[in-house]
Amino acid sequence: MAKKQGVQDGASTATKIWVTLLILFGLAIIGAFTAAVITLFNGAGGGYGANVAVIPVEGVLVANDDGSFGSGVAASDTLLEDIRKAEGESSIKAVIFRINSPGGSAVASDEVATAIRRMQKPSVAVIREVGASGAYWVASATDHVVANPMSVTGSIGVLGSYLSFGRFLEHWNVTYNQLISGEMKDVGTPFRELTPQERLFLQQKLDAIHEYFLQSVAENRNMSAEQVRPLADGRFFLGSEAKENGLVDQLGGEEEALDWINATIKAEPVTVVYEHRRSLLDVLTSLSAQRSLTPAAALQAMQEESVPMAR
Repeated sequence: MAKKQGVQDGASTATKIWVTLLILFGLAIIGAFTAAVITLFNGAGGGYGANVAVIPVEGVLVANDDGSFGSGVAASDTLLEDIRKAEGESSIKAVIFRINSPGGSAVASDEVATAIRRMQKPSVAVIREVGASGAYWVASATDHVVANPMSVTGSIGVLGSYLSFGRFLEHWNVTYNQLISGEMKDVGTPFRELTPQERLFLQQKLDAIHEYFLQSVAENRNMSAEQVRPLADGRFFLGSEAKENGLVDQLGGEEEALDWINATIKAEPVTVVYEHRRSLLDVLTSLSAQRSLTPAAALQAMQEESVPMAR
């Protein structure tokens, strides 16, 4: 009798599991259908009746988002895809870049700014809180820059600083065994001090990137390099100060940007925001794919993947 009761309990449990799975599967289908409907009428594919695309540039600028940075990044791969999409949509007549970013990778900043400069459709940047360094580089490439008077913008400079543990290791009698082929191969390793030659080498690279940044801003803003250079010492400006120095065109926000678009395309602007929501599967996949940052892996990542930050 007890055995029969055990069999019944097991069958009941299995039934409950299958019912739960079917319910979850049904909810997933409903969720996917709802998301598709929302995307159809107001999503990344172009909103119903929309003629202005809004592309958010929020968070640190990186070349690509593999999920290891969390959600607070603006990946140039994604932004370039959005720009191509806006250019390809015949219904989209202008693009707003909604910027709230402190900058980031010089490569990512240049890629996005170059793509914006090549756009055939009118573009406007809106700096609400922060549009500094690489993010300002991106903003400067648009046809019109609007900034809140109290926003942080400018900061035309390049940052390549890092922590050095050479003296700390010496104090604790830890030896860094240098095994390289090529005397500059491990330049920038945090496990020893820079030599004067290495410091000069790295500074020259940063100066070259800074000059490229400066020249790009000058070209984007229709200014001479001589006009931009006094503003390109890395300092940031309030939006009101940036307006006085010619780094932005107008003070305000998205409403002012829409007014400018209205006057430019001669039509009432209707916006659609290009949004990219990461699914649960994306999050789980990125977590499982992340590397363990052991000291050896951290050194390898620094040597192979790090790039100067436009800040």
